[in-house]
Amino acid sequence: MKKLVLVLFVGLLTISVSAQEKVAQIEFKTETVDYGQIDKGSDGVRVFEFTNTGDAPLIISKVSSSCGCTIPKKPEEPILPGKVGEIQVKYDTNRVGPIRKAITVISNASTPTKVLKIKGEIKDPNSGTK
Repeated sequence: MKKLVLVLFVGLLTISVSAQEKVAQIEFKTETVDYGQIDKGSDGVRVFEFTNTGDAPLIISKVSSSCGCTIPKKPEEPILPGKVGEIQVKYDTNRVGPIRKAITVISNASTPTKVLKIKGEIKDPNSGTK
C-alpha cells in the first residue's frame, strides 16, 4: 500500500511539474512606435504587432496608457502559440507638441508586464505660415 501511495504521489508531482512548464511568451516586433513628425488632426492610430512564441495560449488581461490622450485596444481572444496578435493605440493628434507616452501590457506571459512606447511630434500646419 505504501508503494502504491508513493507511486501515485510521484506521478502527480511529475504531472504538475510538466504542466507548469507550458508558458506563453510575448515577443513584440518593436516596443517603440515612432510617429515622426505628423500634422495636427492626422490619423493617430498605430499598431504594436506581437507573436506568442511560447507553448501556451497568451491572454492579455489589461492594457493601459500613461494618459487619457492615448487609447490602447487589446485583443479579446487568447493568442495561440505561434500566432500573431496586435495592440492598437490611438493618440489624440489634436494636441500640438512632442509625443512621449507609455503603454503598459499585462498578460500571462513569462514576463507578465511589458511597457511599450510611442513617440513623435505633432505640428500645426497652419502656424508659422504667411
